[in-house]
Amino acid sequence: MVTITLSFKPRQVTKRLTSPLPERARDVLQSRFGLGDDAERKTLEAIGETYGITRERVRQIENFAMQAIKKSPAYKEEEASFAELKEAVRKLGGVLAESDLLQHLGKDESTKNHIHFFLVLHDDFVKHKEDEHFYHRWTIDKETSDRVHDSLQKLYESMSEEELWSEDDVINTFLAQLKDVAGHYKNEEILKRWLSMSKKIGKNPLGEWGKSHSAGVRTRGIKDYAYLVLRRHKKPLHFKEVAGEISKIFGKNAHVATTHNELIKDPRFVLVGRGIYALRDWGYSQGVVRDVIRDVLKKEGPLSKEDVIKKVLEKRYVKENTISVNLQNSKYFKKNKQGLYTSAK
Repeated sequence: MVTITLSFKPRQVTKRLTSPLPERARDVLQSRFGLGDDAERKTLEAIGETYGITRERVRQIENFAMQAIKKSPAYKEEEASFAELKEAVRKLGGVLAESDLLQHLGKDESTKNHIHFFLVLHDDFVKHKEDEHFYHRWTIDKETSDRVHDSLQKLYESMSEEELWSEDDVINTFLAQLKDVAGHYKNEEILKRWLSMSKKIGKNPLGEWGKSHSAGVRTRGIKDYAYLVLRRHKKPLHFKEVAGEISKIFGKNAHVATTHNELIKDPRFVLVGRGIYALRDWGYSQGVVRDVIRDVLKKEGPLSKEDVIKKVLEKRYVKENTISVNLQNSKYFKKNKQGLYTSAK
């Protein structure tokens, strides 16, 4: 994991940059970017009320102060600090979400605010505003940024609505789409940072990736955690076991009765035995054993008793004898001349 330690002290750099400004201009910047002791970022309106001026006038003072800094000798004297910050961004991937970038470079809110101030101030750093597809992000490399954004869009489009991918599959697929990106960017840490910029692609608590709005990623309630539990175990479970696993894996307080009610109501789950639930995606169907037998025969055609039992057990947790007893009901099933079972007309 890349560890970034800046050699300069952000607070001191800010002090040197803003010291030539008039007092009110300096105060406006401190309030807007949270550069004071309380690290509070204030709105244009709040600052305007303090000085008895309009929000637009505050904006004008802010813009004047930023331009004045850029024209000052202090700005040129801090070029080494800006160059070091730019190199840090490059090491982290050249383009990454604002929250992720500040988390890597600042240990506390005050330091993060000073770093954010430098990013806004210097022209080498370009901000992309949050939109429906991506979070706020910063870049120093337009070409790489464009390719990453395009590849993230293609990755999203390649995912089906409820499909969940392993982390390895997501990274390998994403990497395959980044053919023209510089080699030093192609490592797992950076790829994960790029993935975290997307609002459309997300990861669930089990480390599986998919479309962020899908139930397998969103996990907003007990039913979604139950879905992940069954996916993880890859076999039907009793609702009491499901509740226990939710508490064990996710640390959620899953009451047995609540879990059962959620499983009953959600069409993703199928009751396949007494209190035992499976995922519909696995091919299980609802109904009594007789209905399951009828569905099997409709799909497969005439079958021997052994084959009927085998096929039904793939769809329902019941005793073999229960299946045999149902087959003897001549109202629903009969044997043909070859001794194979079919549905009675």
